[in-house]
Amino acid sequence: MFKHFFKLQWKSFFRSSSFATNLAFKILMVFVVIYFIVVFLSLGIGAYFIIENAGLGDPLRVVNRFLIYYLVMDLYMRYMLQKMPVTNIRPLLYLPIKKNSVVSYSLGKTVLSFFNWSHAFFFIPFSIILLTKDYTPLQVISWHLGIMALFLTNNFLNILINNQDRVFYPLLVVLAVLGISQYYGWFDVTTYTAPIFDAFYDLSWTALISWMLLAMVIWASFRYFRRHMYLDAGLALKKQEGKTEDYVWLNRFGNLGTFLKNDIKLIRRNKRSRTTVIVSLLFLFYGLIFFTGPYEKFPIAYVFAGIFTSGGFLFTFGQYVPSWDSSYYPLMMSQNIRYKEYLSSKWYLIIIATLISTFLAVFYLYFGWKTYLAILVGAIYNIGVNSYLVLWGGAYVKTPIDLTTNKKAFGDKQAFNGKTLLLTIPKLILPLLIFWIGDRIWNQTAGYLMVALAGVIGFAFKDLAFKQIEKVYKKEKYKTLSAYREKAA
Repeated sequence: MFKHFFKLQWKSFFRSSSFATNLAFKILMVFVVIYFIVVFLSLGIGAYFIIENAGLGDPLRVVNRFLIYYLVMDLYMRYMLQKMPVTNIRPLLYLPIKKNSVVSYSLGKTVLSFFNWSHAFFFIPFSIILLTKDYTPLQVISWHLGIMALFLTNNFLNILINNQDRVFYPLLVVLAVLGISQYYGWFDVTTYTAPIFDAFYDLSWTALISWMLLAMVIWASFRYFRRHMYLDAGLALKKQEGKTEDYVWLNRFGNLGTFLKNDIKLIRRNKRSRTTVIVSLLFLFYGLIFFTGPYEKFPIAYVFAGIFTSGGFLFTFGQYVPSWDSSYYPLMMSQNIRYKEYLSSKWYLIIIATLISTFLAVFYLYFGWKTYLAILVGAIYNIGVNSYLVLWGGAYVKTPIDLTTNKKAFGDKQAFNGKTLLLTIPKLILPLLIFWIGDRIWNQTAGYLMVALAGVIGFAFKDLAFKQIEKVYKKEKYKTLSAYREKAA
């Protein structure tokens, strides 16, 4: 039966109307995977010697001390990027196929995820180094297996918390507070977590506890999806009481106001879009990584952080225009609607969100005026350049978003995924290059001014940019419609 499911997904990939796009993306992902394999492998081989030469103590104990943050970051990255088990199971429910087989196959696929086996490229070399340094072999093996079981536990735990936003986000806030508290020396959570990981080495039998935990989470995941595999339960469309929201104050803007109304209603009424807005707010704290610590010596990192801090909504929501409207996009295209008006509404929404993010980021003045200047410069560049690029790129990202099945079992869940992340790369190289030129020829302030000037020039050529974007959308119109129909079918 598993072989049959594999054949179905294989045919779905090659027969897709967006096969060329999917294939190109897969090839690009291969290079990304190779890059991270090299990084993990290098760290796995060199971590022991780096820690030893730095005089930080026993390398194994040092790794165990910070392992809690490694696990939490792994879970966070899974939540943001890892695809959930997706199988088109509605047609299968009418066929003589056991539900247990469908669930087992869908959950089993996640075990092969890069997020699971990539960690082996760090822990296997590190464990081998430990064996060559006279650590007890049996204890090293028990420690290694216990840790790997925890990463597999993260895999299935992620499947469960992807359906429980009210659990994930408060937990994320708590862990972020703990991390900040340790950084500033207020409270060190690793004092209490490190002994747990040390026990995997000191008491070999304790590694069995992590495997028992893994078995429990697998059972809970299987039970959850098995219980929701009914058309009148987990797979049923969510029904809610309709509410009227007119937003009459937008009528003065004509058709542009109508589109803005639709966007505001979409964000307010759908959990999928609201989750994306929450994620965009988390970008406000992105600058804490670069505006403190060793990055203070690299001004170019400030520009990078400024663009992300002010552009959270731009990179999360903006990347998926027009996919947010995929459920009724064919109907829109059958009406007398100008692309320019449709795209302008999205653009204004992005600009307003960028301005709000820049205002909320005013607390960065605590780190100095140059820090907040980097955010202002990043905001200007986002408004004048990146706002066009995300709309332009959206024409090629033909990923439908089903707003009615957000966070449902076997649903297409991620509004912010690996493809969106990869598409941000061209938007970041240019401002960094502009700043580098200005900084090398004159000084840091000149670099900031040149990046801001690029944003102002881009804003001045708004009409020309929109003409080019409109041409792209018209060219891709029927391919987009075909991709959305294929998903709906």
